Amino acid sequence: MSSHGQEIEAKFYVLRLDQIMTRLQELEARLIQPRVLETNLRFDLPDGQLRSKGRVLRLRRDTDSRLTYKGAGQNNNGILSREEIEFIVNDFEQAKKFLQALGYQQVMYYEKYRTTYELDHALIMLDELPYGNFVEIEGETAGQIHRVTDRLNLNRSAAIEKSYTALFEVVRRNLQVSFQEISFSNFEGIQVGAESLEVRPADAST
Repeated sequence: MSSHGQEIEAKFYVLRLDQIMTRLQELEARLIQPRVLETNLRFDLPDGQLRSKGRVLRLRRDTDSRLTYKGAGQNNNGILSREEIEFIVNDFEQAKKFLQALGYQQVMYYEKYRTTYELDHALIMLDELPYGNFVEIEGETAGQIHRVTDRLNLNRSAAIEKSYTALFEVVRRNLQVSFQEISFSNFEGIQVGAESLEVRPADAST
């Protein structure tokens, strides 16, 4: 998240996450957070009010537990900008009960492994999801994100507007899977490619 409470980022689907990591090391990027498993819970009101307005309420657990609110996003040439409020909570389970007591319901569960680097004052997240690998670049400005994208040899035009949960809905439709949770155990033995995600690999030419 930027210093002014605005999340500005771009997301890319990649075929070779290991090559991106090698490139980051060649560029002497700084490792911020080694690979860690994230557990994410999405919440909404019973009438789906948050989702219908493009807003997100998320509880995440990795090395810490964080509660996050994201406003509706604006997309500009592959760069997504949206309000973001995030803070650490001391107890994941109590935070979950707190949200439920306020009338929010858990509507999504998803897992991912994330490794975080810093390059040119931007954050680069290497994300391994059960249905594919992605790179997220978060910075203060669109120009900064474009510069880092170019340094990583990623195709700017392949940026993805959809969230990870929205991508899952695409996979569910195309592969006709019935489960609701995005977990590594649920996807065991299931092959998911760019066609099933309806995306283009940003590293296809590397």
